[in-house]
Amino acid sequence: METPTDKRDPAPPSRKKPLEAQAPRLNPRGLLIWFVVFALMLVTYQLYLRDQETVPEYEYNPTFVQLVETHQVPECTINEEISGNQYITGTLKKLDPRTGKPQRFKVDVMVRDALPDWLKANGVKFGFKRQSPYFWQIVSGALPVLLLLGLLYFLFTRQMKAVGHGALSFGKSRAKMMARDKNKVTFKDIAGCEEAKEEVQEIIDFLKDPKKFQKLGGHIPKGVMLMGPPGTGKTLLAKAIAGEADVPFFSISGSDFVEMFVGVGASRVRDMFEQGKRSAPCIIFIDEIDAVGRSRFTGIGGGHDEREQTLNALLVEMDGFDTQEGVIIVAATNRPDVLDPALQRPGRFDRQVVIDLPTVDGREQIMKIHARGIVLDKAVELRRLARGTPGFSGADLANLMNEAALLAARGGKEAVDMSDLEEARDKVRWGRERRSRVLDEKEKRITAYHETGHALVTLLVEDSEPLHKITIIPRGTAYLGATMQLPEKDRYMEGKRKLKGILTMMMGGRAAEEIVFGDITSGASSDLKQATRLARLMVCDWGMSADLGPQTFGAHEELMFLGREVSRNQDFSEDTARKIDAEVSALLRESHARARQLLESHIEQIDMIAKLLLERETLDGRDAEDLLKFGRIRSEEERTLAAGVAAAEPSPVVSPPTAGSPASA
Repeated sequence: METPTDKRDPAPPSRKKPLEAQAPRLNPRGLLIWFVVFALMLVTYQLYLRDQETVPEYEYNPTFVQLVETHQVPECTINEEISGNQYITGTLKKLDPRTGKPQRFKVDVMVRDALPDWLKANGVKFGFKRQSPYFWQIVSGALPVLLLLGLLYFLFTRQMKAVGHGALSFGKSRAKMMARDKNKVTFKDIAGCEEAKEEVQEIIDFLKDPKKFQKLGGHIPKGVMLMGPPGTGKTLLAKAIAGEADVPFFSISGSDFVEMFVGVGASRVRDMFEQGKRSAPCIIFIDEIDAVGRSRFTGIGGGHDEREQTLNALLVEMDGFDTQEGVIIVAATNRPDVLDPALQRPGRFDRQVVIDLPTVDGREQIMKIHARGIVLDKAVELRRLARGTPGFSGADLANLMNEAALLAARGGKEAVDMSDLEEARDKVRWGRERRSRVLDEKEKRITAYHETGHALVTLLVEDSEPLHKITIIPRGTAYLGATMQLPEKDRYMEGKRKLKGILTMMMGGRAAEEIVFGDITSGASSDLKQATRLARLMVCDWGMSADLGPQTFGAHEELMFLGREVSRNQDFSEDTARKIDAEVSALLRESHARARQLLESHIEQIDMIAKLLLERETLDGRDAEDLLKFGRIRSEEERTLAAGVAAAEPSPVVSPPTAGSPASA
């Protein structure tokens, strides 16, 4: 009878014990260092005792002779050194006034045959003491040499450790084996990337029960490439793989392969795979693989490229002549566009897992994970906060929750409320409030009308995202004020009508300045820059120009050694370039004229909202909408009642307004 496939096969007896289970070994270098330190302490102590001990020296005749004949010397010792010097040491019956003990003395003398008989006749107990010539010769000659050699060895090993982990270990891999008892990250600690977790789960299941897949002819993928923007959780997902899979897990960074010595990177790659083969099946995680996996090219000026040799060794080990099943490479990068094509072909990195920025549901789940150790108020709506954080990565959301906890603790609150979370969200996105940047009344008034222009146009144009907040408090380094929107959902494409509305909203601040003050300022520089970029994308990349038609212009070029877009290849004529500039200018002028037209028809609402904004400095989006529609701010009861009535009535079918006509308030 066959055994069921859901049971795990017992581990082979030849598998080595994990690193954390091996008995610790003595370090001879550490023992030598401790021996040198102990010897120095002993020599220092002996010198200290020699300096502290003061023994008076007497002359043999007449002082010592008188002391012996008057019976003041009860006992003494006749000493003979290796050099031939002889002297007598002993104690007197007289006590030392400092210590209260018998006073010691020393007498230099040449020992004669009659001296012992004379001491015995005067009742003095005596003895002989001769130094061992061999022991003291060895100690006096070897101790300074040992101290010097120990010091040189210590300095040499420290220098070699700083260069490359020892004189003979330059080519050793720096991959670290992750201990099971230290890795606490599992799939429960990851949210917002469910598809990536499912793809990685197959690899874990294969490692746990390979027969389940092999009986149908499948084989395990050799490599998995985790790709995505920074902060989306690529490294965290790799740690979760180590937490879920009961196999050895080695981790290393791409920058650890390249050193100052030629050939070290390739040697470390080979040594890393040797470690993996000895522990197979296992997982090797390479973080930031683009450090060694960039496309191979000659380079400026030619010459030898150490990174190319490292990449060649990696390619050979992953799918070369010496191929072995059971070693899975998991790599992470946020620059897949610069990787070598040979690295991404099937047989090496068979599976490429894209970890994108989280959606609304993913952001809500991520915030719930990071809120486990934070005391939240019962009125906190994480769903509403997730809607207001489009484009935030998992790292940004973790920073948001931490900043909110710090703000609440700084304010002496018992729990983190919604105001702390919104302030933390604004701080992460736009920067901290800079109340120290004091604006005079004129600049403050211009900023208030500028932001009011943005807000009113946002409320008046079609297909606009809901207005969330208006503020004139400076943030970061470039914002004197901000008009914030709260998207209802994540959007992956936009229509031409909505893009024109966004352009009109961007021009609202400049149009408000012209209408109210009859002048323009430099405060709209960021708005104009974003509007120009959006208009050029509409014309050149998205084919939204009626004059030029459905066509793209200019292919993007990237230089791999810079890793960023540096130019746009002009694959069109000069006449077409002039038409593109004219279309971009027409879009911007049309948006500016429309924003001015909308604001001129609501001049009273501009003054009303701007004055209230000057008074409060921050205005809620619902308050601005009430001032536009009703001329006053409604109470919460009125808003709740109106929302209930609107939900009960069926919405009429209204044809959308044209792109050039303003929507009514």
